[in-house]
Amino acid sequence: MLTKPDNPDAKARYARRNQTVEPVFDIIKAALGFTRFHLRGLANVTSEWTLIALACNCRGLHRLRLA
Repeated sequence: MLTKPDNPDAKARYARRNQTVEPVFDIIKAALGFTRFHLRGLANVTSEWTLIALACNCRGLHRLRLA
């Protein structure tokens, strides 16, 4: 982050990042153990990311079903 947000609107938008996007990447890294791509090439990385997203979504659906 090169500059900090100065006006209240920018601060509010920046604060929402914590609530919407960041926890998903934390779950993928911590719970699923995915820290790097193992394949090379855009098509392969896209396929690998699709599988990781599918696993994350299935995990969430399973947890909701148990609740």
